[in-house]
Amino acid sequence: MRDLATEFEAERGRLLSVARRMLGSRSEAEDAVQETWLRYAGALADPGARAEIRDLSAWLTTTCARICLDVLRSARVRREAYPGQWLPEPVVSPLGAATPTDGYAPDPAERAVRTDQLGTALLVVLERLAPEQRVALVLHDVFAVPFAGVADVLGTTEVAARQLAHRARRAVTAPDVPRHTADLAEQRRVLEAFVAATESGDLDQLLQVLAPDVIFVGDSGGHYPSARQPVVGADAVGRFTLGLFGRAGRYAGRVLARPVLVDGALGLQMETVHSDGRPIRLVTVFAVDQGRITAIYNQINPEKLADLPPLGDDDGWPPRW
Repeated sequence: MRDLATEFEAERGRLLSVARRMLGSRSEAEDAVQETWLRYAGALADPGARAEIRDLSAWLTTTCARICLDVLRSARVRREAYPGQWLPEPVVSPLGAATPTDGYAPDPAERAVRTDQLGTALLVVLERLAPEQRVALVLHDVFAVPFAGVADVLGTTEVAARQLAHRARRAVTAPDVPRHTADLAEQRRVLEAFVAATESGDLDQLLQVLAPDVIFVGDSGGHYPSARQPVVGADAVGRFTLGLFGRAGRYAGRVLARPVLVDGALGLQMETVHSDGRPIRLVTVFAVDQGRITAIYNQINPEKLADLPPLGDDDGWPPRW
């Protein structure tokens, strides 16, 4: 059993990456990987099933992907009933960390897919896709699974699997998908300018760092009042952002904030207090292209932020870089 567990643990990080890209939820991804382990252990207990495992990595990927496909099909109904806008659970790591801390390191294929998109933005746009399209794109374009393997997961033909991935690829690269091409140094310059503008309350200054078609997406899960539709356009987003930060300041007297990496991109972890006395935790991440913010994703749903480390007295507004 020790060898069995060791073999599986060597694949766990990659399976978590596969599952999270498909599901957009770290907790659901962990459940999918655990179910994969149970099926693997069950297969090894059956001599006939064990004989079918010729390539362990491929077998585990296929099994995990099928589990995720079932979850996606059932999740579509849940997402339709979700209160307000939906954002994925953020994977937060300390500023300066080399990679996100969900147990994997992006491989070259994944980096190629994400060249001009923020991890959060990619997960958001994947929500537009049918479950079969999402699975085909993630397996082939991110993890280089041949289309024959994708077809096996989906129970379809190789030609159909290619078409599903093609349609998904067009959606991911559509003109209305926020671009994120900036490296961390540029992200920091832009975010520092954003913080300075919001701190001063200067709308004109803030508009200088917002792209004309910038969007603001907020996910409160129904726990706090929030816009039920994305706020679109520099002027609307600028005014909404100043109002949001202004309210936070009035509620708490101060805002605790810390720069962090969110799925490998620069963001802010914040804490303040609601007018009714409830503490508020936020994780805000930014997509940046050509020196301007193209999207702001504000996660405020406490159910998705339960594992965040608390901020301390050394953290404050404006945040220390």
